[in-house]
Amino acid sequence: MLTLIEEYSFSPSRGPVPVYRPSDLGLKKDLKKMAEITLKEIGILSCVVVFCYWNSLFCGFVFDDVSAILDNKDLHPSTPIKKLFQNDFWGTPMSEERSHKSYRPLTVLTFRLNYLFSELSAVSYHLLNLLLHAVVCVIFLKVCKIFLDNRSSLIAALLFAVHPIHTEAVTGVVGRAELLSSIFLLAAFLSYTKSKGPDNSIVWTPIAAAVFLVAVATLCKEQGITVVGICCVYEVFIAQGYTLPVLWDTVVQIRLGKGSIPYSLLQTLLKLVVLMFSTLLLVVIRVQVIQSQLPVFTRFDNPAAVSTTPARQLTFNYLLPVNAWLLLNPSELCCDWTMGTIPLVESFLDVRNLATLLFFCFLGNLVIYSIRYSGDSSKTVLMGLCLMVLPFIPASNLFFPVGFVIAERVLYVPSMGFCILVAHGWKKLSNISNKLRQLSWIFLALVLFTHAVKTFNRNWDWESEYTLFMSALKVNKNNAKLWNNVGHALENEKNYAKALKFFKQATYVQPDDIGAHMNVGRTYKNLNRSKEAEESYLIAKSLMPQVIPGKRYAARVAPNHLNVYINLANLIRTNESRLEEADQLYRQAISMRPDFKQAYISRGELLLKMNKPLEAKEAYLRALELDRMNADLWYNLAIVYIELKDPNEALRNFNQALELNHRHKLALFNSALLMQESGNPKLRPEANKRLLTYIEEEPRDANGYFNLGMLAMDEKKDLEAEKWMKKAIKLQNGFRSALFNLALLYSQTARELDALPVLEELLQYYPDHIKGLILKGDILMNQKKDTKGAKKCFEKILEMDPNNVQGKHNLCVVYFEERDLLKAERCLVETLALAPHEEYIQRHLSIVRSKIMALNAAGQTNAAAGAQSLPEGQGQENVAKGKKKTPFEKLNEEKDIPKMNTPTKRKNKQQVKTKSQQEKSTDKVVKQKSTKEIKDIENKRVAALKRLEEIERILSGE
Repeated sequence: MLTLIEEYSFSPSRGPVPVYRPSDLGLKKDLKKMAEITLKEIGILSCVVVFCYWNSLFCGFVFDDVSAILDNKDLHPSTPIKKLFQNDFWGTPMSEERSHKSYRPLTVLTFRLNYLFSELSAVSYHLLNLLLHAVVCVIFLKVCKIFLDNRSSLIAALLFAVHPIHTEAVTGVVGRAELLSSIFLLAAFLSYTKSKGPDNSIVWTPIAAAVFLVAVATLCKEQGITVVGICCVYEVFIAQGYTLPVLWDTVVQIRLGKGSIPYSLLQTLLKLVVLMFSTLLLVVIRVQVIQSQLPVFTRFDNPAAVSTTPARQLTFNYLLPVNAWLLLNPSELCCDWTMGTIPLVESFLDVRNLATLLFFCFLGNLVIYSIRYSGDSSKTVLMGLCLMVLPFIPASNLFFPVGFVIAERVLYVPSMGFCILVAHGWKKLSNISNKLRQLSWIFLALVLFTHAVKTFNRNWDWESEYTLFMSALKVNKNNAKLWNNVGHALENEKNYAKALKFFKQATYVQPDDIGAHMNVGRTYKNLNRSKEAEESYLIAKSLMPQVIPGKRYAARVAPNHLNVYINLANLIRTNESRLEEADQLYRQAISMRPDFKQAYISRGELLLKMNKPLEAKEAYLRALELDRMNADLWYNLAIVYIELKDPNEALRNFNQALELNHRHKLALFNSALLMQESGNPKLRPEANKRLLTYIEEEPRDANGYFNLGMLAMDEKKDLEAEKWMKKAIKLQNGFRSALFNLALLYSQTARELDALPVLEELLQYYPDHIKGLILKGDILMNQKKDTKGAKKCFEKILEMDPNNVQGKHNLCVVYFEERDLLKAERCLVETLALAPHEEYIQRHLSIVRSKIMALNAAGQTNAAAGAQSLPEGQGQENVAKGKKKTPFEKLNEEKDIPKMNTPTKRKNKQQVKTKSQQEKSTDKVVKQKSTKEIKDIENKRVAALKRLEEIERILSGE
């Protein structure tokens, strides 16, 4: 396929030295011709991909998708774009030790675009992955045509399209890193193949484009940088046509001084220097990004990484043939190969070493064949090996440990080289004889069909976490992590009893798995079995490293394992007598890792519970030193300042939280309440705006609508207030505060009869709601003229609280309305004894006594009897006839009747703060007091009632 010509380098001692390389013109024409792809080929590949992966659209977010998509705040529009370039793939700041150090901002950017269009609808994420896989298949076909004929290239591309090993990369959403990196990796390689001009000249534009595409591929996933090695091999052995013997002979001649460096070799060296310098620059930048720190993995993630010699080396080398076997026979696939999935190879006598030996022998023969001999076949094998080996090196554990034993998705690019080798072998086999050609076609069809079916069925495993991990347990039952993950899936479905069985099994499979014992403890807690939960946490705690003086624990304790202290402390702090013990656990976690942010946060919450707000403040400030960009921390600090009675500082911290996260729900809600409670009318528009944003985030939370109604009532927007209150009641049946304040709104807007059914509903849910009973009694008395109904309301209040001044006073008014003046007098005397400083009670008692005296002076010694003897409606009839009025009618006319004490105002989140209606009288003695004095007395009384209402709210849990 490639035409070789001779190039001579003159040596004074030996004369011309031949160097063989491809014909520039022939290579250029061949590459251009072979790299062309047709629409038919694109259509075939696209249809095959859709056939194999259409059912992936019905899968959800599973396994690593949860951390990368559901829990990743970098996807949210409220997160600044620059955060994508400061955080790792999972949304953790690269500066933190718990960071995975996987820097893939461009991949996260595509997730963010998905979120922008469909938020957390999994279909769009899977659809984009499917399309990207189809694009990779088409570009791979174009690459194959450089080394294979058209038929073999299409076969290689079809094998790649249907290979079951790709389900994790395509159906798993996080596999998009492989897809994107592959696209730019192949594009970089294709660009570099155009860097050779006529007469072996260098064309710099394709090289520059290739370097740029390498950088982009690396920003999608780290293995993208390995394409530089592929380009180097291509340049030396394909573009320049060197073989190992020719290179060796050239080097020997130069060292002996018998020849000069060929011009083609100089050109090659120059291009290689540019490639290597660019690679070195990318590596330096990458190291700076991770701040020269490798990620911290535990022995459970990769047991061989912490093993001693020779177990470490033997196991890592054995993993190479295991990965090769997965490419050759993908019949048993597993989503997680960590922990005990593959037992360590601890001895040279382990029979598995034979597989390692055979693998290296076979690989070595292929390498020798490909670099020793010239010709199309050897070059095809060489490029297949390059695509298979070089991209796998970062995941091989040979140079630095990784956080897994085997990961199927990292075989996405290496499988390209495998498919090229298979297609090339198929071509060689089919050309031997007609019989072998027929058999090879049958075998190929069988492989393509079985692989396609396997891929299609494998996609269903990724439908949910439960189906995924259960399918993994069919392959491997020695991985405690799989048992744990099935338990987590059941736990998410609130099936705690069944989840507990899987978590316990994990502890049997891996008795020293700290996380498994923590899961058992958490599940016992969810089952309200606190004693067993504490025992499990204590077992997990006992597996933690013991205290060693002078030892820095941060270097050897996984951050997630330290959660055992947090979980145990959170459990025992429910017991008020063990708060100090819980605090000791938090401090122990902090002593082991001074940068353990969650320990400071949890300790701050505990200190608030212990009524130590100043110490809680210090804990949160320390946490903020570790992470000033955490909106939750600023919110918690605001709560501390509320406890410290510093609303201005609290509001400032709420605002800081909202600057970091414009849609922080709790900060929106509570800052709005704080503005509302301030009583500053200038803050009400902003409070209203924040509550409107809150209900956009939480449209099913009735509290948001209720407090919007509160604000509207403050602004005298009655219709708007009514709308919000009704919405709150609709969302939450029996919403106590909303029902009462809606009734109060009706009563204040002359719609008392509309308030009655609302009060009936309130008292149906809360028959002991004293304010509701008072308001209902007032409406029955004044609007319905139903003294009996009103009397029942006030008597019920006194049954629940005999010392309730407001209820007792209003019952006295009922007695007055019933014209039982003596009973009214006794009632007011008793009420005055309960509240001797309440002026309005004294005034009303004086009025009643003056009426009794007036009746006595008129000759009616039995005031009650005289009043009760008046028939119903008699007073109105006498007035109409112009007869002499009774004393009660005259008393009405003089407007000296004691009035009901009714609620008129409310306030706060799920809190009803009320004050009694101010009593008005024309009594001359009262008028002698100044207006200011009356107002002061009333304000004090209102404040007292507000405090009582607040206490009522706290006690009732409202």
